[in-house]
Amino acid sequence: MKKLLIIYAHWHPSNLAGVHRPRLIGNYLGELGWEPRVLTVKEQYFEENPDHNFAKTFSSSFEVTRVKAFPITKPRLLGDIGLRAFLQLYKKAKEIISTEKIDFIWIPIPSFYQAVLGRMLYNKTGTSYGIDYIDPWIRNLKGNKSIRAKLSNIVARLLEPYAVKKASLISGVSTSYYQPVLNRSFKYKSIEHVGMSYGFDPNDHKIKLKNLAYPWDEFPGCKPILYAGAFLPQSGLFMRLLFKTVSELRSNGRWNSNIRFFFVGTGDYQHKSIRSYAEEEGVEDIVLEIRERKPFLHVLNYLDVVWRVMVIGSTEKHYTASKIFQALLSKRPVFAMFHKESSAIDIMKEIMSVEKFTFSYSEQMTEEDIIDKLKPMLAEFIKEDIHWKPDFQKLNKYSARNSARLLVEKMNKIVG
Repeated sequence: MKKLLIIYAHWHPSNLAGVHRPRLIGNYLGELGWEPRVLTVKEQYFEENPDHNFAKTFSSSFEVTRVKAFPITKPRLLGDIGLRAFLQLYKKAKEIISTEKIDFIWIPIPSFYQAVLGRMLYNKTGTSYGIDYIDPWIRNLKGNKSIRAKLSNIVARLLEPYAVKKASLISGVSTSYYQPVLNRSFKYKSIEHVGMSYGFDPNDHKIKLKNLAYPWDEFPGCKPILYAGAFLPQSGLFMRLLFKTVSELRSNGRWNSNIRFFFVGTGDYQHKSIRSYAEEEGVEDIVLEIRERKPFLHVLNYLDVVWRVMVIGSTEKHYTASKIFQALLSKRPVFAMFHKESSAIDIMKEIMSVEKFTFSYSEQMTEEDIIDKLKPMLAEFIKEDIHWKPDFQKLNKYSARNSARLLVEKMNKIVG
């Protein structure tokens, strides 16, 4: 067995979205000849509420070492756990490499500062490393006037070239997430790289929780449409025109009064709220938003029993929502909105009979074009009996097992 050191500051009981990346791939490394060795931070230093059921989704093959981190100060000057634990992670990683045979280091980001550890450890130990882009590090800040965002981008432009220069592998949830990195830093030098989806572990859906309360329990007889996950700034256009379309369908008597939208775990965002969009279009009476993040297994259990599922993406081309897999595996009808160049569109179109509920956005579309396209799609989606028979076999190439295989192929090529 070769040994992979995964450095990621969050681990269970934190159920942040980023934790799923090393979890999903790590669950299948053992059967591919690699032992996942995890270096992370002790849970008492996490800011988010613990989700102890989340541990049920991790395989037993992970060997985990946890380090301390500097505590949060008041006022909160330094929150990023990748920074608060940077020195501790570096020190412990050197110790692990010196006492164990580590064949490769793999560092998913964010936290983006973790990427710098790869370069520092390579300089010190010569151990090859790869950086995995869960999100782009250097971002397009068009329309974002936040001083904090601008400063973060300046720091990113300084640190990313240093972090990736000695890397042996660049990976990401899709090629579009890391292609700009290749363009910036590897114009004159080839590097191994691989795009692999977040994927999914079908075993997650086999875990059922007892005595679980559902967000729609207080609305007897309602037909709930569930959106589960963060609400992004670039999703605002979709949300506004979705509600505008629903308003028009209601005005024309084409909306069942029992149908309600439930937005769960949308996060503590600062941009315009879902509630505000609903109020502007006069549909706030059928829209309920619960910003609080819900435990991962709670969300899966919600999805498995809800009437309909909705996934709203982003107007950004590169955005790929990992939650598309959980939505599809619920085996409930799914309505989706994404940019036409998002890989999520390709996924939906590959699966038999579901593309008629998948809205593809392009910048050339006017608002009237969008509504004209949305109206018949939504009207069909809310019918009681609809044809919904996806070919789940076609999802296999997007599975966590396949993503792990793609990663292992590259690592085997690098380390021999």
